[in-house]
Amino acid sequence: MAHTNLKRGGLLPRLALAGLVATALSTVPSLAQDAQPGGTLRILGTEDLDHFDPTSAALVTTNNFLRAVSRQLISYEASTDETVRITPKGDLATEVPQPTDDGLTYTFRLRQGAQWNAPSGARQITSADLERGFKRMCNPALGSAALTYYSSLVAGMAEFCDGFSKVEPTVEAMKAYIEGNDITGIETPDDETVVIRLTQRAGDFIYMLSLATSAPAPVEVLDYMPDGPDYRSNFIASGPYTPGAYTPDSSLQLVRNPAWTADSDPLRKAYVDQIDITFGLTVDAIMQQLQSGDGDMTYDVTIPPAILSMLTAQGDDKLMTVSSGNTNFIFINTVSGNNNGALKDLKVRQALNYAVDKAAIVQQMGGPSIAKPVNGIFGLGVLGYHEFDLYPSADAKGDPEKAKALLAEAGFPNGITLKMPFRNKGNEPAVAQTIQASMAKAGITLELTPVAPADYYSKFMTNPVNTQEGTWDIAPVGWTPDWAGGSARSVFQPQFSYDGTHQTYNYTDYNNDKANELAQQAINATTPEEVGALWAQVDELVMADAPVVPLIANLIVLYHGAAVQNFQPYSIGVQGDWTNVWLQQ
Repeated sequence: MAHTNLKRGGLLPRLALAGLVATALSTVPSLAQDAQPGGTLRILGTEDLDHFDPTSAALVTTNNFLRAVSRQLISYEASTDETVRITPKGDLATEVPQPTDDGLTYTFRLRQGAQWNAPSGARQITSADLERGFKRMCNPALGSAALTYYSSLVAGMAEFCDGFSKVEPTVEAMKAYIEGNDITGIETPDDETVVIRLTQRAGDFIYMLSLATSAPAPVEVLDYMPDGPDYRSNFIASGPYTPGAYTPDSSLQLVRNPAWTADSDPLRKAYVDQIDITFGLTVDAIMQQLQSGDGDMTYDVTIPPAILSMLTAQGDDKLMTVSSGNTNFIFINTVSGNNNGALKDLKVRQALNYAVDKAAIVQQMGGPSIAKPVNGIFGLGVLGYHEFDLYPSADAKGDPEKAKALLAEAGFPNGITLKMPFRNKGNEPAVAQTIQASMAKAGITLELTPVAPADYYSKFMTNPVNTQEGTWDIAPVGWTPDWAGGSARSVFQPQFSYDGTHQTYNYTDYNNDKANELAQQAINATTPEEVGALWAQVDELVMADAPVVPLIANLIVLYHGAAVQNFQPYSIGVQGDWTNVWLQQ
């Protein structure tokens, strides 16, 4: 899942709510030595959340919100140490269990004291809630982008999902199906124990459980349409905060969850009393407010190259770079009938790979210190990433003459014209123009269409009608692995595999049977060496088909205001962790 990707309104003042300061002091018994609990953390962003419902959330940035309000069996510790940051830890689970039954069975003990902020009062999170969360993933109304990770592994889940496809899309019918049917591979022998049985060994299953989509679900949420207005206004939190006032595309307030206790949560300290998020700001405005002290942290922003250069020259110690496995591509619409179906021709797609000047894009992104050309589907730090290039050019500047020759061989000696949308955000218009300029040298004309940032993925790219009708021919997209650690599956499976069930982010239903076979071997493999070698083969097989043009992998550059203390990145959200900072008063 996962794209790194909020809209408008005034900032709320930083106020320490008097009634909550005492709560902070009483619920956080083991503070860091100089921590100062209290105050309001001000988060600044460009786009609104894609979803409140953890089962539906797909954008990487939404994970920062969910970190504050929702908990999973497994999660990660926020840390400046990359090894610590990508090591799975027990969250609702008391520990990370070792599988039994030849790697097929996982038994989790639930942490006591972890509670729902239920309408009737604080209530312990139970094994039934965990099972209900898995069942909700199968609900077509939720559109869980990560569903197939789980349904392909958990025994009986695919069958449960198949049954759900026949359920009427009403609250009553969906609730009756969830509460009246079971997933055979999930057992709840008591309120504190969850047993999950897999159909095959999967070394990355533990990592999957860190995704918000597998979060438990209280029974009350079944009384509302998933992620609808009633769901949002009756949100039931399990994390240290819960949503308060919300104005779509403008602002969201998070206030303390009275049901949360620090003793039950090894990963979140919740020093601040309140979190105020403002959406709809420009990157320049966000940076100005961070530097002036009118804001504290960002929601969905990495630092623009020009500002980065200035801050680096000044030796600003509030800068931080983190790796995320992120890769930027150009997706190629092989379904499009435009140009007499030109993009169905491998030679045309190869021409696109030769045409792009990746070195110029590196410069647009901030230079070689934070961006690097890539030639495959896996980004830096993903097990399976390796150096190879099926479409080489000198210094990664592209080879327009080779591109022209391939187009001529395909029957387009005079070039082609392609439609390319782009997300109208940050430096992405400049990157689109850079792509346009390099394509032009190869005789490829790009018609650029700006799309509102909040709509680009949620409404434009993921709308299959746009793909099928040729509304776009090629499109820049970004992808960050869904989880940290051994995450190649979370790059390949959602984007580059098709088993008859459309994957939300496999825009063209691309498929390669041999790559799928090797991917399965990698998933079942037991050693990092074997895993890496198999995923490397997958990468080269996909790129031989050229369904995408890989562009760059980049480090994420983060920045925060001077009042923020204990700034530590959270791997799933690729930003600083709101739940572990405090404010210098």
